[in-house]
Amino acid sequence: MVKTQKNLATAFAGESQANRKYLCFAAQAEKEGFSNIARLFQATAEAETIHAFAEFKAKGGIGTTAENLVSAKEGETYEFTEMYPPMIEDAKAEGNKEAARIFHYANEAEKVHARLYDEALSNLGNEPEGQDYYLCPICGYIHKGKESTSPCPICGAKPSIFKKF
Repeated sequence: MVKTQKNLATAFAGESQANRKYLCFAAQAEKEGFSNIARLFQATAEAETIHAFAEFKAKGGIGTTAENLVSAKEGETYEFTEMYPPMIEDAKAEGNKEAARIFHYANEAEKVHARLYDEALSNLGNEPEGQDYYLCPICGYIHKGKESTSPCPICGAKPSIFKKF
């Protein structure tokens, strides 16, 4: 059973990465005017999602909503406390400004994600219905509440481009 659990984790990671990679490929194909190929990449990305969901479930990765919030908060916290800071420093040391900027944006957004998960856990069962979230498509910052009129506090993007959830 230990090998199967490890294999499920490996498969989940691979399928998840394939999904994101194929969506990147789809966007590029669309940009180059290859809409049929873009749709093929999109369909394959969705197939990889089906695989990843099944593997994650079989691995026992889904708990109660409270357990899932704790897990999500722990993951986000790890990213902004341990994962991204050395990546930012490495990118700066190597003179890769684009990677340093991307890592910085992600690091700052992960702090917000962890805070939002913590708030949701604290208010579990008591949150008002119809809560809206607004995602900055540039850096991944999430604004909770009414539509913001202020630029993104991480990257400065206009609030008009935020995606509402």
